[in-house]
Amino acid sequence: MTRLKIISCFSLLFLATFQLSAQSIRKEYILDKNWKFKKGDHPEAIEDRFNDLKWETVSVPHDWAIKGPFDGSNDLQKVKIEQNMEKEESVKSGRTGGLPFVGTGWYRLKFRVPGFLPGKKAILQFDGAMSHARVYINGKEAGYWPYGYNSFYFDVTSLLNPAGEANTLAVRLENFSQSSRWYPGAGIYRNVHLFVTEDVYIPVWGTYVTTPVINKEFAKVNLKTRVEAAAAKYSDLHLETEIRNSQGTVVATLKSALGETDGLQFDQNLIVKSPSLWSPETPVLYTAVSRLYQGTTLKDEYKTRFGIRSIKYEAGKGFSLNGEVRKFKGVCNHHDLGPLGAAVNVSALRRQLSLLKDMGCDAIRTSHNMPAPELVALCDEMGFMMMVESFDEWKTPKVKNGYSAYFDEWAEKDLINMIHRDRNSPSVVMWSIGNEVPDQSAEGGNKIAKMLQDICHREDPTRPVTVGMDRINDALTKNFAAILDVPGFNYKPTWYEKANNTLPQGFILGTETASTVSSRGVYKFPVEFQKMKQYDDNQSSSYDFEYCNWSQVPDDEFVKQDDLPFVIGEFVWTGFDYLGEPTPYDSKWPSHSSYFGIIDLAGIPKDRYFLYRSKWNTEKPTLHVLPHWTWPGREGQVTPVFCYTSYPSAELFVNGKSMGRQSKNKTNNQTRYRLMWNDVTYEPGTIKVVAYDEKGNQVASQEIKTAGKPHHIELTADRTELSADGKDLSFVTARVVDAEGNVCPDASNLLSFKVKGAGRYKAAANGDATSLELFHLPYMHAFKGMLVAVVESSEKDGEMKLSVSSKGLKPGVLTIKTVADQ
Repeated sequence: MTRLKIISCFSLLFLATFQLSAQSIRKEYILDKNWKFKKGDHPEAIEDRFNDLKWETVSVPHDWAIKGPFDGSNDLQKVKIEQNMEKEESVKSGRTGGLPFVGTGWYRLKFRVPGFLPGKKAILQFDGAMSHARVYINGKEAGYWPYGYNSFYFDVTSLLNPAGEANTLAVRLENFSQSSRWYPGAGIYRNVHLFVTEDVYIPVWGTYVTTPVINKEFAKVNLKTRVEAAAAKYSDLHLETEIRNSQGTVVATLKSALGETDGLQFDQNLIVKSPSLWSPETPVLYTAVSRLYQGTTLKDEYKTRFGIRSIKYEAGKGFSLNGEVRKFKGVCNHHDLGPLGAAVNVSALRRQLSLLKDMGCDAIRTSHNMPAPELVALCDEMGFMMMVESFDEWKTPKVKNGYSAYFDEWAEKDLINMIHRDRNSPSVVMWSIGNEVPDQSAEGGNKIAKMLQDICHREDPTRPVTVGMDRINDALTKNFAAILDVPGFNYKPTWYEKANNTLPQGFILGTETASTVSSRGVYKFPVEFQKMKQYDDNQSSSYDFEYCNWSQVPDDEFVKQDDLPFVIGEFVWTGFDYLGEPTPYDSKWPSHSSYFGIIDLAGIPKDRYFLYRSKWNTEKPTLHVLPHWTWPGREGQVTPVFCYTSYPSAELFVNGKSMGRQSKNKTNNQTRYRLMWNDVTYEPGTIKVVAYDEKGNQVASQEIKTAGKPHHIELTADRTELSADGKDLSFVTARVVDAEGNVCPDASNLLSFKVKGAGRYKAAANGDATSLELFHLPYMHAFKGMLVAVVESSEKDGEMKLSVSSKGLKPGVLTIKTVADQ
């Protein structure tokens, strides 16, 4: 499909038009620039002549709440959170992040559609809008969609003005208080598309690809293609399809005529010889190019990207991909992008996935809602299996104004859109129809589960269905878990054996595990297991021994994953910290983001990252030592040293003196996965860990020095060359270091950011859940010696120069190139 950005202006005297290739059949316009936005309710904004000159000009995707300010009274909730085992109501000040997302906002866009002539069709598609979207074209309502996480579209053919005339698109969005358990975002936070086609065309998500037969010699590819035709004509319609491999070479072709009994759907079978199979290790993709003809006239061209791979879930074996048994090494992620809020950005998503990939993660659970299509596409490309999830509520509410109010009318519609959009993606290996729904305990809850599962089976018979269940006794005794394709349990490793003996499936999935809490770079003493521990500074210890009432430390889940063959993997809560749910401090302001993440809100790995990496990344070695070794005032006090490593043993030296050699062993769950020197006393200087392989050979070492006074700022970018598209991002880590380059672990200097040249400053984050500093302002305090600044490309070739300065420190300067696409 031809992808073109639509350019628009808001004066009726000047509306952009543009030329398209006469050979282009299907046109897709991305409606991203020059929207007008204003908070509050403005029903008169649907009118063409409404004056919006004083409204803010924004680009979409756009999150109107992320700029704050933070306030503990925003969406203040007095609730009893049953999922957290709470027995009585309490006031939750930071449950949804303390950002001002509640309320109404309006968007307006003026545009022309060149070539939109009689006989053409026009479809307006929203990838997501938060929430209760009411869409108007030229003063008339095009449609309504309440669920803010789903993609939806409307046929706007009858509402658009013909080519040469201006159109007005207006969108009303409203977020209610107590409608979420985390920060949902606000606004048109995903992309908006306008498709213009002929009157005979392939509709949105109109193809369905499966690969029913796969072997070394060939793969059978079945492609079902729906057709929309004005008079339901069929006799003169035919479809020519070619399959191209990842290099663009045609590897299969087929031409089919539409029969009278085909119901305006082509059913084609093509053969791909010597197929390359999709997996996390080899994410090979193919593309089906379908050309729809009426007689000899080309009416539409539609491209479908897919992968060739097989999945099986079997009793006694578990999960197999392409015939090989494997366990999911997955994480759960919410949809916000930290300092960018909910506004989707491909660069930010790619950075997240790159960090997870290096950790050894191979699967993503989209908690607890439909993901952005860009995330699904990146998982296809980069090699992540996906559990795509739909709902956090069914009929029984968790929050006052949640999805339960819309379930009866909208659940099937939402499921259909979710499945139709993502069912061609090889990364998607299961659907989840719910998370910790209270209906597990309700009379007839199992019937709701079956109804939703049946819808999934009807729309996509190739993938199984799961639910993240937390009420395990009810799930087992009320015939809830037994009817699911994949029984998924949240935080129940001690129940795995009993559940598996009770249920018929023959396997168990950890749909949500661990919920260990930690703050990057923060270490608390004494080092001991703590449940729901709170400290005066609203932080949690990065020794990774602190967790929640309902959860465990990582090692306790690792043991079950390793020792029980019928457990098919885990999805850790969570890969990244996210806005809202600041457990255990959700009643103690200020605290605006979670502590669950393996990686903090700024995208900086915590110590726990290396614990998972040491187990999950089997391709690269891991050696990581904690804590830092700058503890003025702790001289002579016990300061344990932990080592997370893929090697079987290591030796610790403090200022050259051996503290002994530790080997992993099965004494307890922790010694099986961590090396720990629990009796070390602090003395300034150097700690060094030397790792040994199975034969006792020294193979690696890591050294940490006591830091001196802060001296200068060190900058490191994840990318030093960006696309000059006005959207590409570089994430620059700023470290406050001493004269020798050692990070100063308690540095909290105020850093200021300036960008010159072909780019702009976008946002910053430091990973401190207690910080109320606004992400978009060009300054922020370092947290534990570090933060991340985000810069954005312009639309011009050139260079941008980022300068990061602080009083009394030598500044850091970094140059990033911006390059136009060729």
